[in-house]
Amino acid sequence: MEKGSGSMSNKSLDGVLIKKANQTNRYTKQQLTELAKCADPITGPMYFLTHFFYIQHPKQGNLLYDPYDYQIDLINNYHDHRFCINLLGRQLGKTATAAGYLLWYAMFKPDQTILVAAHKWSGASEIMQRIRYAYEHIPDHIRAGVTGYNKGSIEFENGSRIMAQATTDNTGRGLSISLLYVDEFAFVPPNIAKEFWTSIRPTLATGGKAIITSTPNNDDDQFAHIWHGANKCVDEFGNTTDVGVNGFKAFKAYWHQHPDRDSVWEREEREALGEERFRREHNIEFISFDETLIDSIKLTTLVSKEPIEKQGQVRWFKKPKKGHKYCVALDPSLGTGGDNAAIQVFELPHMIQVAEWMHNKTPIQRQIKIMSDITYALVQITEDPGDVYYSVENNTLGEAALVTIEEIGEENISGMFLSEARRPGAARHFRRGFNTTNKTKLTACAKFKSLVESERLTINSGALISELKVFVAKGNTFEAKVGEMDDCVMSALLAVRMATTMQQYDPLLDAKLRDKIDISVAPMPFIML
Repeated sequence: MEKGSGSMSNKSLDGVLIKKANQTNRYTKQQLTELAKCADPITGPMYFLTHFFYIQHPKQGNLLYDPYDYQIDLINNYHDHRFCINLLGRQLGKTATAAGYLLWYAMFKPDQTILVAAHKWSGASEIMQRIRYAYEHIPDHIRAGVTGYNKGSIEFENGSRIMAQATTDNTGRGLSISLLYVDEFAFVPPNIAKEFWTSIRPTLATGGKAIITSTPNNDDDQFAHIWHGANKCVDEFGNTTDVGVNGFKAFKAYWHQHPDRDSVWEREEREALGEERFRREHNIEFISFDETLIDSIKLTTLVSKEPIEKQGQVRWFKKPKKGHKYCVALDPSLGTGGDNAAIQVFELPHMIQVAEWMHNKTPIQRQIKIMSDITYALVQITEDPGDVYYSVENNTLGEAALVTIEEIGEENISGMFLSEARRPGAARHFRRGFNTTNKTKLTACAKFKSLVESERLTINSGALISELKVFVAKGNTFEAKVGEMDDCVMSALLAVRMATTMQQYDPLLDAKLRDKIDISVAPMPFIML
């Protein structure tokens, strides 16, 4: 009989091989020694995994787990720290390693509640399947008896249990969790991930343990926030600490740590996946998985700047200067706590983000007043109202903004009210400001993308960068992912539309905004018949 196969004559109602609970067993001296080594609170996990944990290899079938060096470090990270977060590339055996450790934890630590949460039920079910497979190949003198055994949970005679669930905003709520294992946390929808972590963290407060594992995705999601906190290992006195400021121990493993991978494998994978996917899935770089407006690799290079001054909710990133032009773009909201109203201020012709304002509980009348205050401050510096332009998006709620501007009187707002050029055939009396249609939005998106990726537009706001990371393709347009905001992006797109309207009157701005076409490239050959 193969090592570790043991006697498995008892069957559950499901027809799978288990050990019944509360049986009287006879043990040899060797079996007692092996059981004691597995139960050791320090060395037990490694001994158990390397002697009695079997995996189902896709090509070689039933194999005893033989960890690579980085997997040994991963197991130690699981075991030695109450909270650990693990950044791992694809196909590095993280699921098998986790399954083995969770099975050991349940069998050799009594009265534990272990929750396995994955971004999809299929992922959670896969981990449970590996646990069940391994359990069924452990000899009876090592494994614990079970009192419940099904696809989504296993209950052991020692009072411990393992449960698997998909990650939702209320997963684990109401449970006293001893060990939480979260798989591929970076791929849980951002709004759900935030709610899940908010609700699950208190359940660990009584001494629970947490293991979070994932390949990377967006560098601004909940997984990334925990990861970045785990890598800040300096306390308030400047001393280096073993864990991050959030109490998590960070661990990562790259593709090249797998002994079967070499430069040939790397070249073939890069060609098969493309540079972006390879860097995300194997080189564990935080590059968004979604089809973002701005190239995901470019997004990783954008760095926010701390405001140099704050005036209420207005954040100034750069001091305005005389001799420059400025555009102030307002994307209004209802101001009832839902979507944000947002204002972007850009310096022209350099297309540098100078200031930003956003808030979700400011009424429209107040939004116009804040915009007016910004334009007034700019005119005081430029000393020329003709150098400051403002406008609003006039769809739906924009109508209320236009009414407010009319009530205040344009003559009482510093600067020039800019409207989009009247289209041929348009009504004689058209609405002021800028009307957003799918066509105008896509045109603005294309220009904004070109400016950012060619580094002709400078973004200083962390809020705008964060929104760009979740501003993704949806059908034939771009918008924020479900549960996310895009108000800063929309006001930035309005600023770009304002700049392109002014482009025809300003040679310097025209030179900045005009896309360059490389005519030095040899033309495509063609045949004249």
